[in-house]
Amino acid sequence: MKKSPLARAGARTRILDAAEELFAQAGYDGSSTAGIAVRAEVPKGLVFHYFPQKIDVLTALIDERTSVEVLAEGDVEALPGDPAGTLSRLARRFPLRASPAMRRILFREADTHRSARERLRRVNAEVIHRARRALELALPGARGDTARLEVAAATFATVLLYQENLHQLTGQHVDTDAVADLIARALGP
Repeated sequence: MKKSPLARAGARTRILDAAEELFAQAGYDGSSTAGIAVRAEVPKGLVFHYFPQKIDVLTALIDERTSVEVLAEGDVEALPGDPAGTLSRLARRFPLRASPAMRRILFREADTHRSARERLRRVNAEVIHRARRALELALPGARGDTARLEVAAATFATVLLYQENLHQLTGQHVDTDAVADLIARALGP
């Protein structure tokens, strides 16, 4: 008899897979450990064996299935004289490594769960840092105008971070190249 892919995966992995699906669909509060166990095809007691409390499942998901890629200062890419192209390039190297389901979980749970909030803070700080540094490199004469560059970087970071949520709400995709062009125009020549 051939085992299903779910049966072949280890119990802990199946539990996390099930929790990721449920938390993305119904939220942390709308999901039960019993529901996780049923979806993972494991006894409920096994969920508690690996994760003594339901919050431990969420924490493990965030810790193990999301990461923030931090670039060294010299790794920030810029196109001198082309802030729009620089920001577009930055958008393609978004530093959050997570599935779409995990991104939904992070945003949904950030208001009520510290681990999700902290991960989003790290992503936001990294995107703002990269965008500001890239804009400084793309517009070398603008270095004295740090407040404007900071606002431009924060605005672009917000668009990048919330584009998936906006898509879910409106059904429309955010054109990050158009946003990059708009921000570059606002910074002026």
